[in-house]
Amino acid sequence: MTQAPRPGPAPRVRVPAPSPALGRFLATEAGGAALLLAATVIALVWANAPFAETYHQLWDAPADLRLGDLTVHLDLHGWVNDAAMSVFFLVVGLEITRELTTGELRDRRAVAVPALGAVGGLLAPAVIYSVFNPAGEAARGWGIAMSTDTAFVIGVLALVGPRCPDRLRLFMLTLAIVDDLGAITVMAVFYSEGLSLPALATAGAVVVVLAAMRWMRVWRLSPYLLAGVLLWLVLHESGVHPTLAGVLLGLLIPARPPQQENVDQVPTYSRAVQEQPDAERVNLAVLAARAAVPANARLTYVLHPWSAFLVVPVFGLANAGVSLDGATLRAAAASPVTLGVVVALLVGNTVGITAGATLALRAGWGVLPGRVRYTHLVGGATLAGIGFTIALFITGLAFRDPALQDQAKIGILVGSLVAAALGTLVLRTLGERSSLCSPDTASVPTLPPRPWYEPAPGR
Repeated sequence: MTQAPRPGPAPRVRVPAPSPALGRFLATEAGGAALLLAATVIALVWANAPFAETYHQLWDAPADLRLGDLTVHLDLHGWVNDAAMSVFFLVVGLEITRELTTGELRDRRAVAVPALGAVGGLLAPAVIYSVFNPAGEAARGWGIAMSTDTAFVIGVLALVGPRCPDRLRLFMLTLAIVDDLGAITVMAVFYSEGLSLPALATAGAVVVVLAAMRWMRVWRLSPYLLAGVLLWLVLHESGVHPTLAGVLLGLLIPARPPQQENVDQVPTYSRAVQEQPDAERVNLAVLAARAAVPANARLTYVLHPWSAFLVVPVFGLANAGVSLDGATLRAAAASPVTLGVVVALLVGNTVGITAGATLALRAGWGVLPGRVRYTHLVGGATLAGIGFTIALFITGLAFRDPALQDQAKIGILVGSLVAAALGTLVLRTLGERSSLCSPDTASVPTLPPRPWYEPAPGR
């Protein structure tokens, strides 16, 4: 009698280790979340203090900029939302490009699960909100609950501690990147008004110039930044929200490893440093370093701390100040806008992300390596209901009525707070009590992080 063969070992999944650059990114996001939370609390206290009128007087103060015949008419609130937030979206674009070129998004099986989860997290909240608000101006807010606040989610995961695997943080970051792409597309397509075709044509020409510089492998940052400023000015006049300039610039600044001839020039620069006067040595050393490091990495290194520690907290300070008096709270409690935002953030993200990720796992399109369990997945999906920064941003684009804006902001605050509490509860109490999402790969050796100078396979 032939003995049935024993089941073989679980499939071996080769898992690339998170790179040092990714670790720095996560640490900066977590630190920025603390400042954003502090700025939000200050804004709420300030907007409800006896001197609350000073809050609105500050942000409504005109701050026009004149450049010859060109005048940019903005108040202080507009400079924060339209100009400073362009830096935030530039960092988002840089991170997307880096992950697509040399990071996690270059591996189809690694990205399939968070990508489908992100699609579910985009669609389900929009549908749920539209059920509560099917018509009228309130219906324009369907995009508010679609985006996850990466900084807050990473910050909460950092607090959860060892019960939250590093791979869950990586999953949530990848999901947030795909989620940001969807939210940016929604903003550009559905929340642009009064389009100017000549300005749009000029913006298209600037984008073509940026693409040509990328194709020619221009490694200096100054041409890209000058083109980015021009693109922002043109988009500001076009009717498309000018923060899109930051995203486009981030997507077009090259993240590929430098050309081999640039790397080969480093010893030449080093010899020249020894032969030149002191002032010239400094210049040559700087040129050598810049030529050998991708432009994307150099700009991310400079801008990401500014974005996380200054731009986003100031944005929270300028936008989170909503009156919480009795009349406003009673109106919010009965408002379909507030209820729609709260339910969309909580239920929409939890159900949509879990369903999309589970579909990818069950269909075998991708894996979640490491020690990620289904309860981790559900907890992370619940945390994705923290939709603070871009949710507030879209609120300002969707509504002109201050009452609707206040109701949506209260919904964002309540939904985000409850999502943070429920997600933490799930991860802390149920995190290790379910089966693994993918075969146990704890004993599988991980691949070393790829250095920035090593090209990806096939490139």
